[in-house]
Amino acid sequence: MIIVAPGFEEIETITVVDILRRSGVRVTLAGTEPGPLKGSRDVVIIPDTLLEEVIGKNFDLIVLPGGQPGTTNLMNNPKVLDLITKASEDRRKIAAICAAPLVLDSVDLLEGKVFTSHPSVENELGKGQYSQERVVVDDNLITSRSPGTAMEFAFALVEALLGKDRSKTVNKGVMAKL
Repeated sequence: MIIVAPGFEEIETITVVDILRRSGVRVTLAGTEPGPLKGSRDVVIIPDTLLEEVIGKNFDLIVLPGGQPGTTNLMNNPKVLDLITKASEDRRKIAAICAAPLVLDSVDLLEGKVFTSHPSVENELGKGQYSQERVVVDDNLITSRSPGTAMEFAFALVEALLGKDRSKTVNKGVMAKL
């Protein structure tokens, strides 16, 4: 599941949806509000469902795109915070890119983890070990830095869900520089 809130970062959202679906992963794009949602660059998308309609369902992976005010909207949504906290307790995979690690930090999910984020929010992240790597995988947590790392991030998610071979197979058609 990819959770989108108004002000989401378009590249970080659409790239992940596209690469996961090319890989054969069933992706649910869950909006925090009903109807079409406008991203941080005024691109409008229509989520598959409302977040509240999938609360209680188990997803193998929850992805939080960055962007502003998208990240702030995610962080201020108690349903999002409850969902990622429960997913962490259940040892499910959680991924966040750009500013979205702020959401994870707000519920202490970065504590004891190695992670990354957009450099502009690095000083706001107080727990865990910060890395400047483009994509960081630490157990069930996957983080990345920015729209420019979205493709690498998406392929890391494929690898985490389906393995390195599937990631390589999908990339034969995409030809991303990984």
